[in-house]
Amino acid sequence: MAPVFRPFRPDDTEAVVALWDACGLLRPWNDPRRDIARKVAEQPELFLVAEQAGRDDERTVVGVGMAGYDGHRGWVNYLAVRPDLQGSGLGRAFMAEFERLLTARGCPKVNVQVREGNEQVLGFYASLGYAPDRAVSLGKRLIADD
Repeated sequence: MAPVFRPFRPDDTEAVVALWDACGLLRPWNDPRRDIARKVAEQPELFLVAEQAGRDDERTVVGVGMAGYDGHRGWVNYLAVRPDLQGSGLGRAFMAEFERLLTARGCPKVNVQVREGNEQVLGFYASLGYAPDRAVSLGKRLIADD
C-alpha cells in the first residue's frame, strides 16, 4: 500500500525522532523534541508525516517533513524518508505536497537548506528543479537546546 500523508500527531514524536536519527539529521546542538514542540506551535498543518500500512494493517511512519511560510518565502526542513524507501519517489511526493500547500497560501518561492557535503541530497533537490541561490545562509542561536 502506498504511503499516505497526514498532519503530525503528538503520538508520532518517537517515531519521527527515530526516523530523523536513521537518516542522519540529528545534531547535538538541536533537541529534536523541542524542534517538534516549536513546529506544533507554529503552522502545525505544515508538519506532515507519511505512513504506510504494514502487517495487520498497523500504520508505520515512513517519512516526515516540516514546511513553513513567512509571507515572503516558504521553507522545507527536516525532510526524511526511511532509508530503505529512499529512491522510491516518497521524497519527491513530499516536496510536491509541500509545494502544493505553499502555493495555496500564495507562497512565491520555496527554499531548502542542505548541509554542506551532502551530495546525495543536493542531487535529489537538483532533480526537482532546485538550484543554488547564490546566497549565504547565516544563523544565530537565540535559545540553546542543552
